[in-house]
Amino acid sequence: MKKKLCLMIAFLALPSAVCLLAQPHKKDSASASVTAKRADEDSMRLEGEQRFRANCGRCHAAPQKFPPRMMATVVRHMRVRATITDQEMQSILRYLTQ
Repeated sequence: MKKKLCLMIAFLALPSAVCLLAQPHKKDSASASVTAKRADEDSMRLEGEQRFRANCGRCHAAPQKFPPRMMATVVRHMRVRATITDQEMQSILRYLTQ
């Protein structure tokens, strides 16, 4: 009787133990995902800054902070004059609005 009771308790406790052991792994993968996202954002910002310096920096000083909507209008207008691609425009806009 005692053996059956011990086996029953062990059988019921096993799923709980597995869940508890699996949770730190989820946190680690979530923090790794956040870290990767930040690194990706930093590289995109750096690329935008480089594009700004190469294309816009020839005529313009470092940008002041403007509302994102206004900055998008300015960048779209200057895209035609500076003959930059849409991807370059998006990189520059991301840099200017962050």
